[in-house]
Amino acid sequence: LIMIVGFIAGITFLAQYPFDDFSAMLWMRHFMAGFFIVFAFFKLLNLEGFANSYQMYDIVAARWRTWGYIYPFVELGLGILYLINIAPAFTNWATIIVLGVSSIGVIKSNLDKRQIKCACLGDVFNLPMSTVTIVEDLTMVAMAVGMLAFL
Repeated sequence: LIMIVGFIAGITFLAQYPFDDFSAMLWMRHFMAGFFIVFAFFKLLNLEGFANSYQMYDIVAARWRTWGYIYPFVELGLGILYLINIAPAFTNWATIIVLGVSSIGVIKSNLDKRQIKCACLGDVFNLPMSTVTIVEDLTMVAMAVGMLAFL
């Protein structure tokens, strides 16, 4: 997980190499695009496996199983919107809402010390739910809030 996030961060940094000045806003937008697209890819490799894992801790998917099938496409859509920079206010608000709500289940699972599989990379990797998952979700929320502040 950390290696994948590191790769995305490095590639988005290198994408600014040809420019005279480093733009933190552009870096965040590209990072979020890469993050959502890559993480959606892993979830889509086994959509049913993701949905099964996700409903174990997500507060929406636990009540509405279909959300587990829709969520990877929402992530993919957000990634594309960040990449092409269409409707940035909508994209950032959607990110805040979607990942904010998702964070509730992650935080609750960690506080309850439940030993469950994290579905952040779909059903491909067997990663335990951990504090890293909370940091990942809340960092994305914070980045979206930061980008909204500078629109």
